[in-house]
Amino acid sequence: MKPTVYVETSVVGYCTGRPSRDLIIAGRQAITRDWWENERRKYSLHISVLVLQESHRGEPEAVRKRQEALKSIPLLGMTDLTEELADALVRKGPIPGQYPEDALHIALAATNAMDYLLTWNFRHINNAMMRSDVTRIISDFGLECPVICTPEELLGGSL
Repeated sequence: MKPTVYVETSVVGYCTGRPSRDLIIAGRQAITRDWWENERRKYSLHISVLVLQESHRGEPEAVRKRQEALKSIPLLGMTDLTEELADALVRKGPIPGQYPEDALHIALAATNAMDYLLTWNFRHINNAMMRSDVTRIISDFGLECPVICTPEELLGGSL
């Protein structure tokens, strides 16, 4: 059985976006495209309705490319537990209240028992300063926290 991966919106954005002039973003785009082309088949990918909603924002051509990349990836379900966990991640502090969607991405991955949450969002999802609080809150719900990582960290990796 393949390891499961929840693909957060930033990953598909980096994968399909116009090449950036910013060296860091351009590097992340190259890594993401490499992972998408060469590694993703080693995993069972999943997204959510939230990823689809966020991917619909922006210029029409960019939206089309993101939607094309996401079209065959199964959707994870949202439950009352998902919403309760997302609320706790905001209420108990690690995720700022003005970014409830970031808490929801984490909650979706955790309540659907994903092995990995793949993201380039270092501000509120893949943040070392918040990780222990996020893990503790998820554990308080009787769940296991997925490994929160970037495509770079899954390059060449297979179980």
